[in-house]
Amino acid sequence: MMSAPADLRNASNSLGKSLASEAQNRSVAIPPMPDYSGRVLAYTATAIIIVMGVWEEVFQTWHLWLVAGALVWPHVAHLLSRRTFLKNSPRIRQKMLTVDCVIGGGFIGCIGLVAIPSASAGLMMMFSALIIGGIRQWLIGCVFMVVSALAFLAVLGTADSFQSPLLTSLSSILATGFYICVTAFYSHQQARALMLAKTQIQNQREQSIALSHKLSKYLSPQVWQSIFTGERDVRLETQRKKLAVFFSDIKGFTELSEEMEPEALTELLNHYFNGMSEVALRYGGTIDKFVGDSIMIFFGDPTSRGQREDAFACVSMAIDMRKHMKIMRQKWRSQGIKSPLEIRMGISTGYTTVGNFGAENRMDYTIIGKEVNLASRLESLAEPGEILVSYETFSLIKDRIMCRDKGEITVKGFGRPVPIYEVVDFRRDMGPNRSFMEHEHSGFAMYLDSEKITGKERQSILNALEDAAERLRHEEDSARE
Repeated sequence: MMSAPADLRNASNSLGKSLASEAQNRSVAIPPMPDYSGRVLAYTATAIIIVMGVWEEVFQTWHLWLVAGALVWPHVAHLLSRRTFLKNSPRIRQKMLTVDCVIGGGFIGCIGLVAIPSASAGLMMMFSALIIGGIRQWLIGCVFMVVSALAFLAVLGTADSFQSPLLTSLSSILATGFYICVTAFYSHQQARALMLAKTQIQNQREQSIALSHKLSKYLSPQVWQSIFTGERDVRLETQRKKLAVFFSDIKGFTELSEEMEPEALTELLNHYFNGMSEVALRYGGTIDKFVGDSIMIFFGDPTSRGQREDAFACVSMAIDMRKHMKIMRQKWRSQGIKSPLEIRMGISTGYTTVGNFGAENRMDYTIIGKEVNLASRLESLAEPGEILVSYETFSLIKDRIMCRDKGEITVKGFGRPVPIYEVVDFRRDMGPNRSFMEHEHSGFAMYLDSEKITGKERQSILNALEDAAERLRHEEDSARE
């Protein structure tokens, strides 16, 4: 099973990506130079080349008709691609560019393959194809332009000379250079805008992840993950499920609150809740709420490993909490808190109603039902350090956890007396092979879980125990003398 921190990270990343995608969709579109403007610029440059060629008599007079076509075609193309049924074509830009390549090839064929004007026209077409459609469109454009040029050359033939006069060559180079520079400027602006948008989206993504981490503090990780990954809708809905329900509180907390300052009491309570929450998340429990010094946790929703495993995980968590409480008492005692705080716990397993309760604008993900009341009642009946479970829970865990019969109790909502049991310990930890040992007196406390001790730590612990034993023997000998 994935750990709670890993669940949080995955869900946070999922939320960050979804919000970043939404921010990207809402961002201002970043178009390249408009097709209409680019086409007008390219065909105007071609018209200038034709005029200069006719004026210097390198082109024939009838080529002036091409000037009219060059000046009219951009507007016709704009109308075709924006005002007719073609506007719904998903690849209209590539298709219109292919037509431009055919026209460009036809122009090269019409002027008889005069070198510099032909190269200028071809260069503008190829540059546009690369900018708009990439390598694929460039290859397609080359093929259509060459085929068109060869077709016109076959009909009209080549020019008497492939060389062009100075003014025609110069105007061709300047017109083509001007078109490329303007297009490159738009491309540069587009790249800058893209980088700015990328930075903005990255910042929004980081902010959304940070915000999601903050929001996660108000929900159990399992609930938070199921909501923000889309597995569960945020709406008023409930369902019946068989859950293991856990309640605990601190025995003697009321008396302690009268003795301690509010600030110190708050620090102690937060330390207690933090430690217990880490234990609960380690076993996969869904933390429902904190009420005063009480904790409510349930197993089996939003994720479940089966009724038996959910009940076993719940009782295992309670045993671990009882052990962890001994460590916390040692720390509190070192801070001057002499009251031996103990927790009492109750666990019940059965069908409950789980889901979102409340109003449309303020919901609480929780559970209700008689099993919840039973778990709360068991917790209130438990002695300090005791874990009481219902018969349903006992039947699911008895093969792995030793329990002691505690008789029957009467609970409101149940027609018959309810058998209850006290949790002793894991069966594997009973007898001489047990891994857990504890011993506590005034001035001495020992908590030992040999399964959690590494090889390097073992020798250090042995040295400390030997030093303590030697000191106690020395003091005992001194007292006898």
